Order: sequence, then C-alpha cells, then structure tokens
Amino acid sequence: MTASDTTGAATGGPGLREALHGLEIFAGLTEDQLDWLVSVSRPRVLSDGDVLFRDGEEATGFHVLLDGGLVVTKVVDGREEVLTRHATGSGADEDHDGKPSAAHRFTGELPLLTDGAYVATAAASGPATTVVTYPRPVFFEMLTRCHGVAAVLLPVLAWRIKSSEVQARKRATVEALGTLAAGLAHELNNPAAAVARAAQELGPALDALTRGAQSWGAAAGAAQRAVLDRIAEELHKVPPPATTDPLAQADAEEEITDWAEEAGAERPGRLGAALADLGLDLGWLRERLEGVTEPVLPAALDHLAALLEARSLAAELRAAGPRISQLVAATRDYANLDRAPEQRFAVTDGLENTLVVLRAKLTGIGVVRDYAPDLPELTGYPSELNQVWTNLVDNAAEAMEGSGTLTLRVHVEGTCMVVEIADTGRGIPEDVLPRIFEPFYTTKDVGKGTGLGLHLSYRIVTQRHRGSITARSAPGATRMTVRLPLTSRPSATTS
Repeated sequence: MTASDTTGAATGGPGLREALHGLEIFAGLTEDQLDWLVSVSRPRVLSDGDVLFRDGEEATGFHVLLDGGLVVTKVVDGREEVLTRHATGSGADEDHDGKPSAAHRFTGELPLLTDGAYVATAAASGPATTVVTYPRPVFFEMLTRCHGVAAVLLPVLAWRIKSSEVQARKRATVEALGTLAAGLAHELNNPAAAVARAAQELGPALDALTRGAQSWGAAAGAAQRAVLDRIAEELHKVPPPATTDPLAQADAEEEITDWAEEAGAERPGRLGAALADLGLDLGWLRERLEGVTEPVLPAALDHLAALLEARSLAAELRAAGPRISQLVAATRDYANLDRAPEQRFAVTDGLENTLVVLRAKLTGIGVVRDYAPDLPELTGYPSELNQVWTNLVDNAAEAMEGSGTLTLRVHVEGTCMVVEIADTGRGIPEDVLPRIFEPFYTTKDVGKGTGLGLHLSYRIVTQRHRGSITARSAPGATRMTVRLPLTSRPSATTS
C-alpha cells in the first residue's frame, strides 16, 4: 500500500474500500457487504510505539491491520515477552511456527468471543501503522452478515490458541525447572550446611579425642578405665529424647558444665551440651562415675566430652547423607529423568514429590494426607501430572497466604482414581469459577499470570489421560478434583 493509499484508507475514502477488499479475511465479501463494512469502519493511524490495546483492559474492538506493523507483548513475572508480530510488509512472509498469512492482518477476536479482557498488549511498530477498528457489536454483526469472515477467522483463532499453549508449555517447563531448583536449593541447604560444618569440625574433634584418650589411658588404672568404657557403651545406646523442655535442658547443661569445671575439666561446656542434648543430667553422670578417683576425674571428663563430640558429628553426617539422597531421589522422580515417558506409576509418589519441591512455599501451612490403602498404579505420563499437582498445590498455597490447611485426598471411585486437593484459602469468586479452565483467563494481576496454568492442567488431565478435573469453592473451602481412569490408556497427543 502506497502513502496515498494509506491516507485514503485512514480517512475512509475509496482507498479504504480497496484496502479492505484486498485482505484475505474480506476477500469473499459481496459489494453490499463491503459497502456496509466500509460504513462501520473506524480507521486510525498510529505512530511508532502507540498502544492499540493493553493487557487486562476490557476488550472493546476487533482490529484489522491495513499497513505497518504491530508487536504483541505480555509481561510475565516482571519480564516483557514478545508473543508475536503482525506485519504487512516482508515480515508477513516470514515463517513463524506455521503462522497463517491471514493472522498478520487482524487481532483482538479472542477476548471478544470469550467476553473477556485483552490478554496481551499490542503497540505500533514503525513510523505509520494504519488500523481499522470494529467495536464489539459491529464485530458480532460482521460474523452474522459476512459468513466468509468466519471461514478465515476460525483457523487463525485455532492456530493462535495452539501457539499460545505451546509457548505456555515451554514457559511452564522453565518455571517448573526454576521451582524445582529453588525448592531443591532450599531443602539441600540444611543438610549440606550440616555436612560442611561436621566435616570442618570432625578433624579437631578427632585430635581432641586422641589427646583425651592418651591422657586418660596414662592416668587411669584398669578398673577406672572399665568404668568409663561402660559409660561410653551406655551413652551409645541412649536414644534422643522424644520431647525436649528447653528450660530443663538449659538448666541441666549449666549444672553439668559448672560441676565439670570445678572438677578441673578443660572442656566442661562441650560435655554439658552433649549430655543435655541426650536428655541426661548431672545426677546421671555422677552416679556412673563412681569408682573414678578425684585425681583422674578431669582426664575422664575430657575424654568423655571428646568422645561425645565425635559421635555427635558422625551422627550429623549419617543423618545429612540420606536426607540429601532422599531429596535427589524426589527430584528425579518429580522430573522423571532417565525414564520412559509413558509408564506405570503411583499417583501418591507424584504428590509427595511435589510437596518436597514446593516445601518452601508451604511454610506455615499444615498438610493433611488422606490416602486410601492399597491404591492401584496408573499408566500414563507422571511428569506431566506432576505439573498438574504443582499448579494446583501452588495455587492453593497462594490462596492461603502462608497459613491454613492443605488436604490431599486420594481414593478409588468406581473405575477412576480420584485425587482431591483442598485448601482453606480465600476461595474463588462464584462468577469466576465456571471460567477458570478457559485459555487466557486469569484472576491474577497483570504480569503475574498467563491464564494458561489451569487450562494446561485441564488439557493434561482430559486429553492426555482421558480424565476430568472440576472445581468447587467457597471462602475457606476450595477443592479441585481430578479423576483419572484406572484402565484407559493415555493419549499420545494433546491436540
């Protein structure tokens, strides 16, 4: 389109009629239909960067691009992402994941058809972009009057939804990896720190144990050494206390420390802390030290303190190692690394691994598990279902804002495995509930949600696993219910 053609189109003259008739979406219109279309057109010229519509605004019109370009963007987690570009020049011929050529020439139809808001922001790209806008009532009248419009619009609409879902799946994969990394880092922090600290302190502790053993062996006779051997053996069998009274423990530690210091021990604090941690007091210690004479008592106490310290550090290492292994195993199972995509699996394993990954987000929230006994295994794609569980649990945690109860319930009902995820959060408004599985529909603030999380969960459950997902909600009681067939084989595709 030349400069004069652009001017004519923007002012609504003969140039507009010609420009509209040259578009694929309007190419099949009759003369009467074209006359009507020109009469209801609202052409406008945008400068570079001018916004045509914004993400989150109420959808008011259907926009047709006559000349120039539009860039469509969306803010996701604080980052502005380019979703697509519409162009009338050479850019329109570029392959864009199979984008239909007609898709370059119009936008805004999806929120009008779903009675929603714009799901992205469109701005002009180039010095002069000419756009024709058709208000909502006119758009629906257009579909009624001009049957050929729908024949072009619907395939483009289908491509856009599919393309958005592909982008959302990629984004969900990245977000899942981020969530996985954050959760794993959070959970590994404590056992890793324990390993590092124990490893750092184990060397000096072993040196102290060696010195104490030498001093004690040189000072004590066989009978007295036998007394300490019995104490060491008994301490090895003392289990950690089931419950701890912090005040009583502090008093016991102080009492043992003061007594050991008066007896001449070099490390009375270590001895007091170690025995108090085991729930023991000064009376227990003095009773078992009968038979150890006063001259060798300091050596006995220092040797005992060094022995307890070394054992404590070894116990920390023994506890931290399996914890790290458990976290790595949970991470592997969550992501289903090194496994075939379709497999037999236990649904509860995926739920438990999801809780491990999201533990940081569940701080302050009580978790109740209600798993029926002897649950059968399913055949399907556990890594994809883990995305569903993650999405549902994450939404529940967000709704509870750090306090409340998350309930996971799994049982068999007829021919289906039923998974219920319930929370005591703020609930989903009644007018919103019927639409939560629609693509692009979100109640989150602009930039904080794509409106595709629950939709993708819906697709995974219904199309990949032939199941169903429903929601019931009231303030303080929201329940998402997933039903998965016990016998039906999953679908190989999501389209």
